[in-house]
Amino acid sequence: MPVLPAVLRPGAPMASLSRALRVAAARPRQSPTRGLGPCNLSSASGPTAEKSVPYQRTLKEGQGTSVVAQGPSRPLPSTANVVVIGGGSLGCQTLYHLAKLGMSGAVLLERERLTSGTTWHTAGLLWQLRPSDVEVELLAHTRRVVSRELEEETGLHTGWIQNGGLFIASNRQRLDEYKRLMSLGKAYGVESHVLSPAETKTLYPLMNVDDLYGTLYVPHDGTMDPAGTCSTLARAASARGAQVIENCPVTGIRVWTDDFGVRRVAGVETQHGSIQTPCVVNCAGVWASAVGRMAGVKVPLVAMHHAYVVTERIEGIQNMPNVRDHDASVYLRLQGDALSVGGYEANPIFWEEVSDKFAFGLFDLDWEVFTQHIEGAINRVPVLEKTGIKSTVCGPGETHMQVTDHSPWVGALTGGMEWLGGHSLRTQTGGQDRGQPSLALEESFTPDHKPLMGEAPEVRGFFLGCGFNSAGMMLGGGCGQELAHWIIHGRPEKDMHGYDIRRFHHSLTDHPRWIRERSHESYAKNYSVVFPHDEPLAGRNMRRDPLHEELLGQGCVFQERHGWERPGWFHPQGPAPVLEYDYYGAYGSRAHEDYAYRRLLADEYTFDFPPHHDTIKKECLACRGAAAVFDMSYFGKFYLVGLDARKAADWLFSADVSRPPGSTVYTCMLNCRGGTESDLTVSRLAPSHQASPLAPAFEGDGYYLAVGGAMAQHNWSHITTVLQDQKFRCRLIDNSEDLGMVSIQGPASRAILQEVLDADLSNKAFPFSTHKLLRAAGHLVRAIRLSFVGELGWELHIPKASCVPVYRAVMAAGAKHGLVNAGYRAIDSLSTEKGYRHWHADLRPDDSPLEAGLAFTCKLKSPVPFLGREALEQQRAAGLRRRLVCFTVEDKVPMFGLEAIWRNGQVVGHVRRADFGFAIDKTIAYGYIHDPSGGPVSRDFVKSGDYALERMGVTYGAQAHLKSPFDPDNKRVKGTY
Repeated sequence: MPVLPAVLRPGAPMASLSRALRVAAARPRQSPTRGLGPCNLSSASGPTAEKSVPYQRTLKEGQGTSVVAQGPSRPLPSTANVVVIGGGSLGCQTLYHLAKLGMSGAVLLERERLTSGTTWHTAGLLWQLRPSDVEVELLAHTRRVVSRELEEETGLHTGWIQNGGLFIASNRQRLDEYKRLMSLGKAYGVESHVLSPAETKTLYPLMNVDDLYGTLYVPHDGTMDPAGTCSTLARAASARGAQVIENCPVTGIRVWTDDFGVRRVAGVETQHGSIQTPCVVNCAGVWASAVGRMAGVKVPLVAMHHAYVVTERIEGIQNMPNVRDHDASVYLRLQGDALSVGGYEANPIFWEEVSDKFAFGLFDLDWEVFTQHIEGAINRVPVLEKTGIKSTVCGPGETHMQVTDHSPWVGALTGGMEWLGGHSLRTQTGGQDRGQPSLALEESFTPDHKPLMGEAPEVRGFFLGCGFNSAGMMLGGGCGQELAHWIIHGRPEKDMHGYDIRRFHHSLTDHPRWIRERSHESYAKNYSVVFPHDEPLAGRNMRRDPLHEELLGQGCVFQERHGWERPGWFHPQGPAPVLEYDYYGAYGSRAHEDYAYRRLLADEYTFDFPPHHDTIKKECLACRGAAAVFDMSYFGKFYLVGLDARKAADWLFSADVSRPPGSTVYTCMLNCRGGTESDLTVSRLAPSHQASPLAPAFEGDGYYLAVGGAMAQHNWSHITTVLQDQKFRCRLIDNSEDLGMVSIQGPASRAILQEVLDADLSNKAFPFSTHKLLRAAGHLVRAIRLSFVGELGWELHIPKASCVPVYRAVMAAGAKHGLVNAGYRAIDSLSTEKGYRHWHADLRPDDSPLEAGLAFTCKLKSPVPFLGREALEQQRAAGLRRRLVCFTVEDKVPMFGLEAIWRNGQVVGHVRRADFGFAIDKTIAYGYIHDPSGGPVSRDFVKSGDYALERMGVTYGAQAHLKSPFDPDNKRVKGTY
């Protein structure tokens, strides 16, 4: 750590935040990327060297014998049904929920003591509202467990304190985001209030409100005690038959390969013996990558330092809510009669080499990095300028030590403390001077700022529950419950696709640059406003399709989806390339100047219509009036072939896809609960003994699958899992990188393609939902007559080398017909207008096709069994408890999803997906509604209601539709105009 001028000596006055700020500002700047050594707090011997830092004492670096007893806390069982590795928040929550769901033989192994990794020093803040409906549900479950259920079950207080939460808005966009959260909260019964600056001052008298636009107050937010919560979870799990074994480091994972070549978990090796088990759950936090390597599983996360300071007593701060000042990137957590102050910076320190000896450990706080948070805190609560610093905390990631009246940590900041079987945190206590600790923490961050959960694609039976981006305590209860369901039932109850490790393509999960860049941006933007159309700047240009450079030269503004660069929209002012990541100017890198892509992206930072709204409008109306060409090369393109391919297809796909070769079917894939794992198109192939770029050689049956690129890896993993479980003798072949795909849609598409393709494209010769191998400008392509926007059109699936010449031939033929380039922003609008579903928006793994209006994709009238059929039949017999409904709004207001849906004065759901429909000139929204009385949601129930959609606290009258408001009779896709 850099040496600061001496500020304090034993017996001297306590440092204040303003003093620390002045000292840090006077120092020469140094790079924060240097390695910092961890301070091991599991032992203490001898005095530490005096440090010239703006706090009174540091915790001593352990040099002597560990106070932790050698050997496991209890004998290891020889077998277990599941072994959880890691005794932090997620490990304890998962074990508890496994036991609660009836899983016997569940064991948790902790290398040191419970919470000894990153959990012990976490802040334990719980904010109920986040810009994700799934996360709101997960947070609600955590709150129920910690605030009520655990205490009712065990009689022990977990340390939960309900002091409320206050979000600070220093600009209009931030206040708009809070208003969106307030509207979403109404759909989930979360009380919240948008306050004026004056109302905020009344609530929090010590706060400076002069620069505020307003605040969001959530009175039932609060604070969890990590040690109290985890120890209570462990006790509750043990009472249900689970075992918690401490002081038992895992040294290896045994894996075996079955007769079908599938790798599966066989057991766990430790320093004190082995456990035979078919299931391992990796909840090892920042050590999760190391545990993954034991089984050959890639775990894409990065460990970073995170710091906060704890103040001395502040008069008048008692009972104040916790504060998040997102724009200043600082939080203020109430800690009795003091505050913890921390935040997230653009230049966090990477923990380059994660030590397996690190336990109850912290790092030296880096004042260069932390200074910006002091400035923000003093601005928000001016009394901090003259308030002393009791302690500083800096560790790997977002982690914090707290002291409350109900916490087993009381006394930790002023001396030794015994807890959890005698473990001690010790500070130097020379003479009458009670030393105050200087602490530092670690946390793991992931490339997309979402946790890593679910079964790893490399090894069956190896589950992940890690990478929580500073939210492990608050999301722990909800995610622990879902992970337990995942392990026991094969699927979580909620839509966890956004957390599923299988969302990442295998080319990314072990790509160091991509993981590091994206994880850095994940940390740096932790408090950024979540805008609907934001895009990452890090880790770009990883996967580019054959038309990338061609489209870039025509002004394409690209979006990123799981490594792929796909067209977003076309900027008429020329190219806007995505440049190498500049780390926002941190670490000595130079921020890009005059960066066109970043400038266009900044225009998206609004909850109004963006400046290029009219550009997207032109693309949409060109498609409706003439024709548009869409580059969809990033789509997943798979072949399912072999002797059992028909059996596999019958079981996998909800629709009847066993039609004659040349047919194409839109279908869903379901899970055992009847939820929708995917929607895709399946084209039946004729057997062939000769391979070509557009079809493999195969015997038996064959199918060509086209799936959305953002869910391609998820589809691949789902299909692979089903094939393995059912032991079907067939192959799944991925040709995504070898084929491009362009789609020509619109009234003029037939006339355009008739000049390019060597076939009759009439309705009789080439009907809807069929496909053929044809030549386009001399190149072999697979043409499929389909539409994803509700127009006459064809997809051309093209070998990689032929993509550019075929695209140029199409553009040349379309010039006289008004053909334009269009991107996915246009697709979003057009498909919303037509009522076509988007998977993971209005169609998710916890939505059934019946609820989503896709019953026509299910072969329920046939006797053929398929995955999820029983669940659908039960749902149909009982009546739908919710239903996806289309709404149109006459007012010209932008909506993006998360708006509350009102029916007859009651909130009955929230909007999943919304966009502006340019052909009908209205805002269109889709959301699932329920009957507040708990009854079925019939078509009559939908039609009889009086509806409104609440956007940012303002309601707008809405009309409900059971059919698409645009071309409800589907004439246009049939070529009837």
